[in-house]
Amino acid sequence: MQGLMMDFPLTLTHLLRRAETLFPRREIVDRRPDRTFFRYTYAEFIDRAKRLAVALRDLGLARGDRVATLMWNQHEHLEAYFGIPLAGAVLHTLNLRLPPEDLRFIIEHADDRALIVDQTLLPLLEKIGPLPTVRHVFVAGVPADASLPEGLRPYEALLAGADPARFVEPELDERDAAAMCYTSGTTGRPKGVVYSHRALVLHSIVSAMADGLGVRESDAVLPVVPMFHVNAWGLPYTTTLVGAKHVLPGMHLDPASLLEAFQAERVTLTAGVPTIWLGVLQRLDQNPGAYDLSALRALLVGGAAAPAGMIRGFQERHGLTVVHAWGMTETTPLGTIAFLSPETAALPEDARYRLRAKQGRPVPLVEIRARGPEGFVPWNGEAMGELEVRGPWIAAAYHNAPEAADRWTDDGWFRTGDIVTIDPHGYVEIKDRDKDLVKSGGEWISTMALENALMTHPAVLEAAVIAVPHPKWQERPLAVVVLKPGHTPDEAMKAALFDALRPKFARWQLPDDIVFVDQIPRTSTGKFLKRALRERFKHHLDAQGEPIA
Repeated sequence: MQGLMMDFPLTLTHLLRRAETLFPRREIVDRRPDRTFFRYTYAEFIDRAKRLAVALRDLGLARGDRVATLMWNQHEHLEAYFGIPLAGAVLHTLNLRLPPEDLRFIIEHADDRALIVDQTLLPLLEKIGPLPTVRHVFVAGVPADASLPEGLRPYEALLAGADPARFVEPELDERDAAAMCYTSGTTGRPKGVVYSHRALVLHSIVSAMADGLGVRESDAVLPVVPMFHVNAWGLPYTTTLVGAKHVLPGMHLDPASLLEAFQAERVTLTAGVPTIWLGVLQRLDQNPGAYDLSALRALLVGGAAAPAGMIRGFQERHGLTVVHAWGMTETTPLGTIAFLSPETAALPEDARYRLRAKQGRPVPLVEIRARGPEGFVPWNGEAMGELEVRGPWIAAAYHNAPEAADRWTDDGWFRTGDIVTIDPHGYVEIKDRDKDLVKSGGEWISTMALENALMTHPAVLEAAVIAVPHPKWQERPLAVVVLKPGHTPDEAMKAALFDALRPKFARWQLPDDIVFVDQIPRTSTGKFLKRALRERFKHHLDAQGEPIA
């Protein structure tokens, strides 16, 4: 047919060109290891990203070669986000919180050819050991003339030797690989997900929508979620697309440092996992009025279910809005967001908070369904099934992992492993991960529902619920609780927590016991490491199903 639209490739080239044209004076702020704030402009950032692209080509890197980064949320990492793909290579962000043996496997599995590492992470690089595929290693955060061990070269020297005038926009196909990230490997070996230019651009556009994350030029965006974890939920790309101010926290992710940065840089939008925000809420509660957060319009939370009590606490005690979202490494990651619709905004207050604690409705271009043992479940808010998704930024396969093909259905939908309900308004509520559900006497018990109820108790800081073997019922729930300072982990406290649960759950859904611990182990992305808890407490019930003292 005649008269169709231009064939305009959706590549990161456009994002950089737009930023260079429209936003050259916008600010980028980076907190350095010594806690000082480094500042420069989009124009300077783009000049350095072009230098990086030129330098990588001069090294002889071929189209599609992987370049790894082992870095914090810092300005050099932002340069790599664009400079590497614009060299025709693939940005591969490494999760610095993984064990060295996992990192070694990931680097070799990805066949990384070069690596950029922050100076503060050189001890970790040494632990990883020899990397036969990596030909070049560059160290960020040191001067161009710094003296480094053999085989390492300053990142600044790499850029200084490249002329940005020699930068030529590569002829990229929008389906070319731009970036990749590996899963955290909580259920077996980490698996690689490869993001195309097209996926990242479309994801950025929808993130910027009002019913996406609503990012706009007037914003100051601070991603607490690491840039090594699903591209910091796409925020570096979305922020650049709209020309907003980047605020990068570096390695300083404790509540006090984050609150200082929010105040000093007038941050308007931030994003992180629930454990981060629980710590921030605790500090705000302990220091009421100490921070001016009047610019902060939303705290995005994802990676795990956020307790309704936390959402209510931020809103009612500090006037701060928490926005719940859901996604995975395999979904780039934005899948659903829990904004209130015009219909649901008219519900009573408690009902609105319950909806805001759900994972939300699918964002534009993402489609959802849930499949139970007997087929697709109805959208009635009660029937449970495994969430399946599809869309233009949903992975179609793992990198070089044909053994994992069963994660996709025969008609091409991705099986998330999350057990959910979907209500008539389209709000998804994750009831559990398939591997975390308690299967007791033929019935499913949601550990997340119990956790959320426990964390509404004023004495509870954190709570994780796990399945432990039971001689009669196969599995039973066990609650593992961390108390807030000033509360005693004794039988009276245990009784108080059981009293708080009883009105909300049937008797068979209640935990068989509550144990108190000093801390709950976490994964590399800040989620509770339930695998470790299940191993620790696998013998907690005796042969009669009674708790062992």
